[in-house]
Amino acid sequence: MAPNQHFRELALHRISRSFGAHAALRDLEITIAGGEFVALLGPSGCGKSTALNCLAGLLPLTGGYIEQDGKRIDVLPPERRGFGMVFQNYALFPHMSVERNIAFGLRMRKVNRQEARKRVAQALNLVQLADQAKKYPGQLSGGQQQRVAIARAVALEPSVVLMDEPLSNLDAKLRIEMRGEIRRLHQTLGLTTVYVTHDQEEALSLADRIVVLREGVVQQIGTPEQVYAAPANQYVASFMGFRTMLRATALGGDAVLNLDIAGARLSGTNVGAPNAGQVVAAIRPDDVEVGATGIEAVIEVVEYHGRQLAAQARLTDGQLIHLRSPQRLAPGDAVHLAVPAECVLVFPSTEEMPGNAGAGKQPADMAARS
Repeated sequence: MAPNQHFRELALHRISRSFGAHAALRDLEITIAGGEFVALLGPSGCGKSTALNCLAGLLPLTGGYIEQDGKRIDVLPPERRGFGMVFQNYALFPHMSVERNIAFGLRMRKVNRQEARKRVAQALNLVQLADQAKKYPGQLSGGQQQRVAIARAVALEPSVVLMDEPLSNLDAKLRIEMRGEIRRLHQTLGLTTVYVTHDQEEALSLADRIVVLREGVVQQIGTPEQVYAAPANQYVASFMGFRTMLRATALGGDAVLNLDIAGARLSGTNVGAPNAGQVVAAIRPDDVEVGATGIEAVIEVVEYHGRQLAAQARLTDGQLIHLRSPQRLAPGDAVHLAVPAECVLVFPSTEEMPGNAGAGKQPADMAARS
């Protein structure tokens, strides 16, 4: 089975979508190469599913246009765009067998019976469900149902597969297994995939490029390595595991700034911050070291995570810092915390601090994945 890959690029030219006075998506500009895997990442309400539905033709644009190899496709109805779609809730017909669910789209496109049977068999083999062909969705596990939904999409041999949070209804173990399955299918078939998720681990492990969205506006587009190692702002950093955002004072420097945090000295990489005055230091829990010197703090909360403990500590100025450590820690322990300069990112204090992290409040979405 080979998808219809006879295109070089899919270009979204400043596409926008508004609902009355509310702009759900604003000026999304990206060119997706044939065979590329692009993830749209952000929390609920950031515009990622809106973007996918605009691309699918399920929502009309209120601004911009979409081209495939120079031909406008935003004026085409969904069925003429040649895209496959995988939904969050699987969207399988409960009264149809697995093979009939997979064949449904082929029948709608009037593919002849012999060709349809061949494609259904190929799709079942690809998702390793050939022995489940006669069963009904209610007889399958969640992971198997999602495989059927993926098989139905790839059986159409689409030029692009659109996936809207396809793993969010699965448990943690199944999510990891299905991530590998989706990546395997993408590589095996040479698919072009646009994938919506709120999970940074999914985006990092699956995508060739990540588009981070906030309130309908692109914050950063880059490879997983670029977005993870060099987030463009505090918002992106918070999604990429920088769970702690500390108010700090810059004491000079240039590319590397010297900082005062709660009376202690620290250094960090400058990301558009001034070299003097108020700034924000972003730190990942894994980069915090418990030692003999550093920022003074008192452990408040400790969670057992196997080989490491995850802890929350309060600095002398009341700010919170999150850390992971192999050392035995307990609430009430007085500790000194250090962070290597290359692991600290320093942002302007004029940016809104995500989740008011300095006061110990984090969006649940980010806290759960940091």
